[in-house]
Amino acid sequence: MWRDGTDPGLGVVWLVSFLLLWWLPMCWLERPATVTESERPGIDGLRVTVQIPVYNEDPQALRACLESVLGQSRRVQRVRVVDDGSVDGATGAPLLYEAERALLLREAGRLGIKATWDRTPNRGKRWAQMHVLHEDDADVFVTLDSDSVLDEHAVAEGLKPFADPRVKSVAGLVVPLNVKTNLLTRLTAVLYLPFTRGLRSAQSVLGSVLINSGTLAFYRAEVVRKHAGVYERESFRGVPMQMNDDSMLTMYARLEGRTVHQPSAVCFTLVPDKARHYFRQQLRWMRGTTVRHLWWLRHMPVRSLAFWMPVVEYAHLVLALLVPVTVLFTPHLREQTGSLAWYTLILGCAMNYLVSLRLFAVRRTDETLGHQVLMFVLSPAAGLWRLIVLRPLYLYAMATCWRIGDWGTRTAVEVRVAPA
Repeated sequence: MWRDGTDPGLGVVWLVSFLLLWWLPMCWLERPATVTESERPGIDGLRVTVQIPVYNEDPQALRACLESVLGQSRRVQRVRVVDDGSVDGATGAPLLYEAERALLLREAGRLGIKATWDRTPNRGKRWAQMHVLHEDDADVFVTLDSDSVLDEHAVAEGLKPFADPRVKSVAGLVVPLNVKTNLLTRLTAVLYLPFTRGLRSAQSVLGSVLINSGTLAFYRAEVVRKHAGVYERESFRGVPMQMNDDSMLTMYARLEGRTVHQPSAVCFTLVPDKARHYFRQQLRWMRGTTVRHLWWLRHMPVRSLAFWMPVVEYAHLVLALLVPVTVLFTPHLREQTGSLAWYTLILGCAMNYLVSLRLFAVRRTDETLGHQVLMFVLSPAAGLWRLIVLRPLYLYAMATCWRIGDWGTRTAVEVRVAPA
């Protein structure tokens, strides 16, 4: 208690809470990397391989993905598709994607791009990636999900940060493709903001992006090749790790140099449009993130951002649990529950609106300004969803983080491209 009888406890809690949001102002300092004329020959000379793992993908989505790779303004040298044993969910027969394979090989040949298409037994995404990358002699590897579509300049923009020899990996900007499908996909688009255009952007300003999105990421090839045989065999408590491949590759890169985000390298991806698929995906990500936090605490230098990010994350969780308990069990605070709840609601809405300003950082030709404004206005609903639904799910994921052996992926095609 202060001499005037007031209790500074909650004031300190609020101050700490705002300090934990250090990334919110910093993310606005991010600028896309550019290259000078003297650096241009080095960037143009990079040999680039795009690797696309495929498993039970919608054929139309896969076709759109392949066409976007072949249509890049900066042509790549190789496209390597690995089908990880896809099967038809209705019949159990192999799903071979014969038309899509023929399209890739035909069009790549016409453009002078080397293309390969392999089919392997189902072992998981990491094995599908390293099936070809362990022996590929490219300078840069691009990892791309099969349900994603590249902007035509994505590769050209994603290579620019490599003009700095210290940069070992580059995260692309991931934007939901099917944002208008239903309420869940609209909500997901807003929920992406704190990570894709907030925290990741702030980390990039410091040269320390901690988790690239596997949807689109660029790596110095030697970083990936160096860890072949180890990367695909990662385990936790004796269980093979079948998730968070992107954060593992990013950690390898961060241990060797700078890891950045290039907001002008844009990739559009299909997000879950059904609740069951959505919750499986979230649970998988949360469990993988929990394991990766433990890896950062164990392997990253104490002075690094990677070491302190889990500390910050867990401090946030503890505060979120302690504040309500403190209010309920402190008599003079309990009497002010209504006022405290009101102030918390106002501050929560304000913070959500500040984060959601990042909606306007990217303009889409398939999205009107009116739609963006509507999503901005409704953004506190995303904050409420995060608090009521995702926070308890995260706690459950932390408590069951050892269940990482099951990829939890689709047994059949789950998200399809809407007909034109």
